Amino acid sequence: MLNVRLNKEIEKKLADYSQQMNLSKSSVVKEALVAYLNSVQSDHSPFDLGEDLFGAGASGNPDLSTTYKSTLKKKLREKHSH
Repeated sequence: MLNVRLNKEIEKKLADYSQQMNLSKSSVVKEALVAYLNSVQSDHSPFDLGEDLFGAGASGNPDLSTTYKSTLKKKLREKHSH
């Protein structure tokens, strides 16, 4: 058995939600805990979770991190060579 103290705001939100969904407060808390524990106990590493955000996928240029200075200089020259 577990007792949890909630501040008045959270307790009110929980009561309103459980009444709206026709569920007991205990079942709402249990479902929330299961969802939370499943999300934090992931078998994925931080790299796995953000892998689609890393690398040259968007630009298609695999050496962008090593040639960014020369690329920037070229673009600035083009922009400011009136």
